Amino acid sequence: MNKRLRTGAIAAAGVAAVAAAAILLPNANASTDQPAAPKTLSAHSATQLAASLKADLGDKGAGWYLDSAKGHLVMNVLSEEAAKSVTAKGAVAKVVHNSMTALKAGAKTLRDSASVPGTAWSIDPKTNKIVVLADRTVTGAKMAMLNKATGGMGEGMVTVKRSQGEFKRYDGGNAGSAAGGAAGANGGQAAGGAGNAAGAGGAGDAAGAGGAAGGAGGAGDAAAGGAGDAAGGAGDAAGGAGDGGQQAAGPVGGSAIFGGNARCSLGFNVTVKGAPAFLTAGHCGNDSKTWTADQGGSQPLGTVSDSQFPKTDFALVTYDDTAAKPQSAVDLGNGSTQEITKAAEAAVGMKVQRSGSTTGLHDGTVTGLDATVNYGNGDIVDGLIQTDVCAEPGDSGGAMFSDDSAVGLTSGGSGDCTAGGETFFQPVTDALQATGAEIGAGGGGAAGGAGDAGGGDAAAGGAGDAAAGGAGDAAAGGAGAGDAAAGGAGAGDAAAGGAGAGDAGAGDAGAGDAGAGAQDPGAAGSGDSLN
Repeated sequence: MNKRLRTGAIAAAGVAAVAAAAILLPNANASTDQPAAPKTLSAHSATQLAASLKADLGDKGAGWYLDSAKGHLVMNVLSEEAAKSVTAKGAVAKVVHNSMTALKAGAKTLRDSASVPGTAWSIDPKTNKIVVLADRTVTGAKMAMLNKATGGMGEGMVTVKRSQGEFKRYDGGNAGSAAGGAAGANGGQAAGGAGNAAGAGGAGDAAGAGGAAGGAGGAGDAAAGGAGDAAGGAGDAAGGAGDGGQQAAGPVGGSAIFGGNARCSLGFNVTVKGAPAFLTAGHCGNDSKTWTADQGGSQPLGTVSDSQFPKTDFALVTYDDTAAKPQSAVDLGNGSTQEITKAAEAAVGMKVQRSGSTTGLHDGTVTGLDATVNYGNGDIVDGLIQTDVCAEPGDSGGAMFSDDSAVGLTSGGSGDCTAGGETFFQPVTDALQATGAEIGAGGGGAAGGAGDAGGGDAAAGGAGDAAAGGAGDAAAGGAGAGDAAAGGAGAGDAAAGGAGAGDAGAGDAGAGDAGAGAQDPGAAGSGDSLN
């Protein structure tokens, strides 16, 4: 009897142990096999994590991109083992076929055997392929050459697409070219046409309608949205009674700059060994050695100290005024600016904005890295950032940024801000490294206080200077002979909202004089701007 009891007790204990194991073992497996949930990251944090993972993965990594909709970092890897290490650190792992070494070798093959004007290509980590773009000029023998080169690489390596536009640099002439409609919609940002228009807040440039009411330039200059040399620049104080919004005290990213027969845009204010300077496109730096804030050349800005184009596309311009303290900011086209505190590497999927003197502010997404574009005539540039942000002639050199980070300098592309297209940017980090420049020049506050003045001492009521009603000067409410006030234009001046061949009023033009109601920002309607 005792023996049977003992046997039963042992059997019961065995069943209980098996049951406990059945409960515990699945839980143990779940705790070790369950992958960590991907981290939700900012673009900056994702870039930092990507750099760390890239170093850890070595040749087992194959690029990365941002899933901006979810805030996830996606790392391309070549094996399941590498994928586990990626997911363990909070990123999404994607096992792909093409290594980064193979993709870069394919890009080199294209440079060597298919250097066709009107083509561009970049590495797209989302598809794990090289994406080749052929613009509308690539036909016949040129298209046959491109197809031959890409056909030998296989469909798994390369994709060929057509661009509806024509690849070109985005520098523009400084007279007579029409500004994009977005400039007016973004605050009356003028863009370098006859009568000396420029981006809001630029040195001696036309003040944007968003904050230009009552603003004034130097003697004989046009006010709020007019097209003489207007308020806002170094040497002329912007703003006056009725001025609204935060504007830069001098030229900032996106402001128009003029050199010789060219008009470009300022990229980012920087310092070099403590001296003030700014970055713009290299092909702009090649166009002219000296740059001014106005078309007539009466408001000098700086002299080119380094210009690189082709192969790369950046220029460093040193301010002539060594005591200048330009604001490290970008013009947002509505009377306000975005402070820029640092530079950042681009990432596919990154949301970016671009500011330029022709089309103002536009946004989009980075679509490719390490891009090559062939503009023709031997002008081939490598290592660019490809985006879907639009741009037009005159926007060259302008700032591409993400929040408070400088990312790129506008180089060129295809299309326009009506039809859209592709635009390529010089990485700012490369330009900074090559020139020894640093982002964050400091200085520069809101324009418009009495006594904010350089040469000419523009202040409210200053004799001979820009004032709200100053004799002989432009004002938002009255104008001296030959000067344009907000809302109208004297002969030879163009007001925001339209441009004729030299003369254009925003609806009404007097014979040399034009008045407007006090604090009237002018008739800069949405979609209108001067060039």
